[in-house]
Amino acid sequence: MLLLGYARLSLGRAKDIIVKPINAVDANRIMRTLHYSGKIVNNSVIHLGIFLDGRCGGALQFGPSLDKRKLIGLVKGTLWNEFLELNRLALADWLPRNSESRCLGFAMRWLRKTYPWIKWVVSFADATQCGDGTIYRGSGFVLTSIKVNDQLWEAPNLPKIHSVTVTKGKHITHSLSIREKKLSIEGANGGSSMKQFVAAGYKKAKGFQLRYIYFLHLEERQNLTVPVIPFSDIERLGAKMYRGKRAGSEPFDTPGSQPGKGGETPTPALQS
Repeated sequence: MLLLGYARLSLGRAKDIIVKPINAVDANRIMRTLHYSGKIVNNSVIHLGIFLDGRCGGALQFGPSLDKRKLIGLVKGTLWNEFLELNRLALADWLPRNSESRCLGFAMRWLRKTYPWIKWVVSFADATQCGDGTIYRGSGFVLTSIKVNDQLWEAPNLPKIHSVTVTKGKHITHSLSIREKKLSIEGANGGSSMKQFVAAGYKKAKGFQLRYIYFLHLEERQNLTVPVIPFSDIERLGAKMYRGKRAGSEPFDTPGSQPGKGGETPTPALQS
């Protein structure tokens, strides 16, 4: 049940936000409503709800990375179960500024206490559709990669597709209606390719992907095997984006801590 939206709350209210575990069904419903992609990550295993005055205004979801083999070597000595990915973070627009920092800080402390063997958390900022990771930079994450996003594909009037979902996903089916023809890609253990999508008019979307790491145990930072990139390189390389607007394309709104808008403005609250 959706409740009426709220006007932007005062900045000081961020300290009143409560973050606590919720079930996967509720977390997925929140993400489908509030996250800019409208999609969920099926392998999320930790779900934290964000509440203010007893009403839910967002969630965080964590889980194992889809391609752990490529990421585990980022921090030397990491075992298979010793890192997580922040899969999704979505907040309603009516929450006060600085809510993301408050929620991320609580979530990291909760992970450190609840799962003491988890050493670090990785997350990716989508500077092709959403933003370059303002909230991560303000929450103690370090930037470890800025690269051209070569995995997001788009076509006019059709849903965007992430190539990893097609080529790396397990037992997935992706069906699209294209010019009255049904294009069906069935992937078993990552056995599909993008060829049929290319033939249907899909092209790689232009943009960047940024990788951030948060160390739950500070001593693990010395084991980082890749350089820490200065935040100034984001603008220098042309990867700056805020609320879906690329720097130089349209005037930015005054930057705050919110990463993007939900499905409505103002975004409604969700009943807890």
